[in-house]
Amino acid sequence: MTARSGMRSFALFTASSLCAALTVAGGTAAWADSGTDIPEKVLLKGSTTASYFWDDASGRAGDTGLPASGKPMQKGLAASPSWPLMTEGYVIYKGKKMPFFVGDRGPGEPSNRGIMLDLDAKTFADLTGGTFNPNTLYVGGNGGLGHIDVDYVITKWGPGPGKKNYPVPFSTGAYGKRDHNPAEPPEAGQN
Repeated sequence: MTARSGMRSFALFTASSLCAALTVAGGTAAWADSGTDIPEKVLLKGSTTASYFWDDASGRAGDTGLPASGKPMQKGLAASPSWPLMTEGYVIYKGKKMPFFVGDRGPGEPSNRGIMLDLDAKTFADLTGGTFNPNTLYVGGNGGLGHIDVDYVITKWGPGPGKKNYPVPFSTGAYGKRDHNPAEPPEAGQN
């Protein structure tokens, strides 16, 4: 091996080692599968227990009516007991990542027990490997899961009233108060 080819091999080895180290240290970038090179701004991240719902104003299965945002029930619509309506983000469950926006209020009483996010039934089914039944509004085929522990990331706060920080129970009434002191975004490298 000549000195020249040795230096080239060393340079390639160093570059590939650096890329591997960055991948291991940083994990997969949140924006990697979005088709854009621009990283999203992470405003808040945490973990909670999530349930599911489907409110289509049919009155079936505990349906309470159309969502509070005025948006029709749809995949990606979630309910929060305290975040502002139209807040955007995503959840991660067992490596699966799904986007959501806050379009409704809830869960109600379950939020007093730490269930701080109510995902739409279609998203919940996708995350858990189940299927959404439009006749019953329930998710089946996922081993009976009704609650799952998820990680969440907030990428955009909604414009209206609500707590721009870690979620709190519905009973606090935080959803109706303007938050003028939002959470400090995590530092770069913690995303």
